[in-house]
Amino acid sequence: MSDETNITSRDAGSVAQGLAAMWVAVASFSIADAIGKWGGGEGFAAVQIVFFRYLFGLIPLVLVLWWNGFEAVRTARPWAHVLRALLLSAALALFFWGLKYVPLADGIAVAFTAPLFITALSVPLLGEKVGPARWLAVLVGFAGMLVIVQPGSDTFKPEMAIIVASALVFALGITYTRKLSRTETVAGMFTWTTLVSLAVFGPLSLLAWKTPEVGHLGAFAALGLIGGTAHYLVGIAYRNAPAAVVAPQEYVALVWGALIGWFMWGDIPAASTWAGTAIVASAGGFIAVRESRAERRRKADALEAAA
Repeated sequence: MSDETNITSRDAGSVAQGLAAMWVAVASFSIADAIGKWGGGEGFAAVQIVFFRYLFGLIPLVLVLWWNGFEAVRTARPWAHVLRALLLSAALALFFWGLKYVPLADGIAVAFTAPLFITALSVPLLGEKVGPARWLAVLVGFAGMLVIVQPGSDTFKPEMAIIVASALVFALGITYTRKLSRTETVAGMFTWTTLVSLAVFGPLSLLAWKTPEVGHLGAFAALGLIGGTAHYLVGIAYRNAPAAVVAPQEYVALVWGALIGWFMWGDIPAASTWAGTAIVASAGGFIAVRESRAERRRKADALEAAA
């Protein structure tokens, strides 16, 4: 799960760099999701998996701080960073918990309803205006989610509700990120998220602790390295390229999820999963394009008003 959607941070660069960063990040997140699902199957609680994710995520964090300097982390809004970190890490814990019970491709597909929640939440929380076209896209996207989940059918898994809850909490975190990123750097948000999440999930992991073997630690180290690096790359992607260009690239994760799920667990997505995924991805892509256009209009209006 990526967590910098719709960022327009105070640092910036090139579209090609943004796209390259996003492609690597998407593949990395898919591998990280698979490791999280594997960890659940090995008997580790989601809170412990998240703890290890951020513990080993300290390694890429050190590199980020070395590259950007501690000045990038300074902030006048520490509690805002804490709230954001809690929302995003809670969403990750719910996601790993849900993945324990559902196929990887299905879980990733349902998680991609987050942009739909973000659009809906932007009205009450950010005061943004959402036109009829985007509201229709939201409804179509949620219909796609129902196609994947298949409520009332013999194949319905109640645990899918955990993934939906994860997408909602994640959307809250991203909606808050959109406000925070107006004054904070990607490096700063990355640092605060890592440290706060580690401080919270360290004690929580003790409540359901299972002593890992060497192989487990190796996998969790990979999770932290891959997840932490991907997290930062997504920030770079949205910093360097328009959301309308970057956001649709995220849906390639659905293909990665299907391939990894088939390779590791022999899961073959049902036709309903592919159909629902296409609907969700189309709705999400449409929303990304419309929001990008709306953002350009807001900036143009602001410049005209200031002239």
